[in-house]
Amino acid sequence: MDRYREIIDDWEAFWAALERPLPTVIRMNTLRLDPDALRKRLESKGFDLRPLPWEATCFQVHGAIPVGNTLEHWLGYFYVQEATQLFPVKALNPQPGERILDLCAAPGGKATQIAQVIGDEGLVVANDASPKRIQALLANVYRLGTRCVVVTECPGEAFPGEARFDRVLVDAPCSAEGVARRYPHLRKGAALGTIQRLAALQKRLLVRALELVRPGGTVVYSTCTLAPEENEGVVAYVLERGLAELVPYEPPVPHARGLTRFGALEFGPELKKTVRFYPHHFDSEGGFVAVLRRPA
Repeated sequence: MDRYREIIDDWEAFWAALERPLPTVIRMNTLRLDPDALRKRLESKGFDLRPLPWEATCFQVHGAIPVGNTLEHWLGYFYVQEATQLFPVKALNPQPGERILDLCAAPGGKATQIAQVIGDEGLVVANDASPKRIQALLANVYRLGTRCVVVTECPGEAFPGEARFDRVLVDAPCSAEGVARRYPHLRKGAALGTIQRLAALQKRLLVRALELVRPGGTVVYSTCTLAPEENEGVVAYVLERGLAELVPYEPPVPHARGLTRFGALEFGPELKKTVRFYPHHFDSEGGFVAVLRRPA
């Protein structure tokens, strides 16, 4: 992680956050139950729920047992979803009746979040390339009762069609350095070779997403890593080729702006429109979000 000292605003606070347990956050499934009713059910079982100030349907949960072991979880009344991972869908801003593609959807947190935001009115295609991960995706789609979600299995960079969707989410496979609070072995950082290999795949995924969205449509690119090569470097790649325009995004939580450069890499001033999340910003994981628009 030392390679990121120059870009992280408070290195000591960042490292201290990595060593603290990650809070459990749940997203209430409003397609199944009113949030107040579910809150009362969980509190009656001894759980302490603290609402996230920027999202009324999400709560930090504390209890003597994991909240995922409850009957309410298996009934699909909520989804355990880390706070940073709520922002790609919030940035996508899906609307009822739209056709939306989640290109790398497993295990389904964001696809089911999209369905919830649009009130199950529209079409959400939840795609993944991994047969093993598809099983988890299907399980969550069924458990949460999201009827507008269709699951497909295809390498994202080869997904068929042209300009078929109003919005596309690319929550790309990545080196996952941002989730080091849950997986301590990641605190040493990913190997540069791994980062470069994943960045090549991410560029193909983002290019394909921009071909699949309609002209004027929105694509959100997100990762759970800190590596600039996988974040700003991938977005800069499509901007340089005139495939997209960057749209500024301002999340309602503490964050950092995207990088314009990193070491010898130059990304350009436009990348300040992207967003970086670090674990110490709001007691969460790390991540990256960019909102792009396909030229009309």
